[in-house]
Amino acid sequence: MRKKSSVPGGAKLRKVPASLRGLTADAWLLFLTRFTRLFAYGLLSVILVFYLTGIGLTESETGLLLTLTLVGDMVVSLILTTRADRIGRKRMLIAGAILMAAAGLAFALTRKLPLLILAGTVGVISPSGNEVGPFLSIEQAALSHLLPSSSRTGVFAWYSLTASVATALGALAGGVLTQSLQHGSVTQVASYRTVVVLYAGLGILLAYFFVRLSSAVEVNTSKEQSPSVGASRFLGLGQSHNVVLKLSGLFALDSFGGGFVIQSFAAYWFYLRFGAEPRTIGAIFFWANIFAGISALLASKIAARIGLVRTMVVTHLPSNVLLIIVPLMPNLALATLVLLLRFSISQMDVPTRQSYTMAVVQPEERSAAGGVTGVARTAGAAISPFFAGLLFARPSLIDAPFFIAGALKILYDLLLYFSFRRIRPPEES
Repeated sequence: MRKKSSVPGGAKLRKVPASLRGLTADAWLLFLTRFTRLFAYGLLSVILVFYLTGIGLTESETGLLLTLTLVGDMVVSLILTTRADRIGRKRMLIAGAILMAAAGLAFALTRKLPLLILAGTVGVISPSGNEVGPFLSIEQAALSHLLPSSSRTGVFAWYSLTASVATALGALAGGVLTQSLQHGSVTQVASYRTVVVLYAGLGILLAYFFVRLSSAVEVNTSKEQSPSVGASRFLGLGQSHNVVLKLSGLFALDSFGGGFVIQSFAAYWFYLRFGAEPRTIGAIFFWANIFAGISALLASKIAARIGLVRTMVVTHLPSNVLLIIVPLMPNLALATLVLLLRFSISQMDVPTRQSYTMAVVQPEERSAAGGVTGVARTAGAAISPFFAGLLFARPSLIDAPFFIAGALKILYDLLLYFSFRRIRPPEES
């Protein structure tokens, strides 16, 4: 049985957006866990490359470390998400939060590359400011379990906005905190290490929030099993595996392109190209993520008119053209303007993509489907930072990652449309 909404009362309820009025206490708690996690990711992403180069790593070694970190996140995510619906979603979320805290502490305590690689591979570190690890897939499966299909896309849009605002505030806080510490008596590396320790602390807080989830987030196996539940399962998937594997391949291509311009390297690019300080970079990505979050709300309204797949493509294509234009700008102001324009439409595909994935698979396969597609995205994003690091090591090639990313992501948009335009979720049928 679902818990009652934690926002009772007519007057209070009218202040809550319509799509959020039926949320249970567990659903609101999942919003809080995502805010906490993405704040931590945004906090770390602004300073991570600065920190790693500050403790003695070269740009190439940093790119290798970030790649192996994402590979580790991919493995952890695959192990936890494909078992979550059977072993327990709550248990897997707590395990992921503990790994996040452990990775943060390890990064703060050592500067030796082999130990950093071990910590990044086994733990959960986000160099991009975006979701990594098992959390998103399991949380979305739990939310879909708690929501009627008619409100899923709208709730996912607010869920994406929550993440964007959290990432924005984290990026701003990371930049302001390090700049403030450096203006005092703290060295640059020590100021960056403070942020890393704070990241670990937020991982511990996240684990506490997950402990408070109820059994309502789990799969009700007696009521929700489909005929495929007894069939042969691959990575926790039954009859949904074909569509999930096709989506996974396309998502991997999109993330491979995006991995060339992850937020950590994009922040570093603003420093190399224009000499921007951490506080300025934090402000840039604060507004970038705010605009991205607002755009996610518009996505649900567009999807209601033209469908989820078309919304993904129509909004994503022009954002990738703008990505290619960013390095062509002659000064910091214009480059920032184009980046902000890009972010104002770039994330409209996120809630629609997430909602579409949850809609076209069986209910008892949602965590696994989210996990497999999430792992595919992480796998794609894990490879490219290594090559981006090699490009950043050559001053004449620091603009190339933007061109490569934009071209690959445009290819993804075209392939997605022609592959899935005829496969509609139940609410569109």
